[in-house]
Amino acid sequence: MAQFDRICRTAVAYSSIADFLVVYIEEAHPSDGWAFRGNIAVSTHRSIDDRLAAASVLGNAVPSCVNIVADCMDNEANRAYGGLFERLYVVEGGIVAYQGARGPSGFRVEEVERWLRLYETRTSSKSAPRQFVSTVSKDSLSAVINCP
Repeated sequence: MAQFDRICRTAVAYSSIADFLVVYIEEAHPSDGWAFRGNIAVSTHRSIDDRLAAASVLGNAVPSCVNIVADCMDNEANRAYGGLFERLYVVEGGIVAYQGARGPSGFRVEEVERWLRLYETRTSSKSAPRQFVSTVSKDSLSAVINCP
């Protein structure tokens, strides 16, 4: 994920007004597939245990304010939200308020930061409940993932 550090900084900066979630989907660059040098060696997920193990590697690299879940093996969240390769979403009150373009070229952390600043300004004068903001990348977004 090209802008990994920036999205982590954004999550820390706005963790008081938003919840952050990464949904780990199928590996875009598996070590036994279309791999490239310098990437963490993660092979194609053959089971949910493989996917959970890969997600836990990512979990060790993100700030504690970022929650990580894994998509089901049928890739339901990826299909529903078009997360492959990377994608950012903002969900406000259960409705998608922002959908970024597909990454990596369409991955625009600055657009989410702008949305969060406006949200913060809009809600600073009133007592608003926390909303759910999801970061999606090499992962995908789904507020609820129903695995059978």
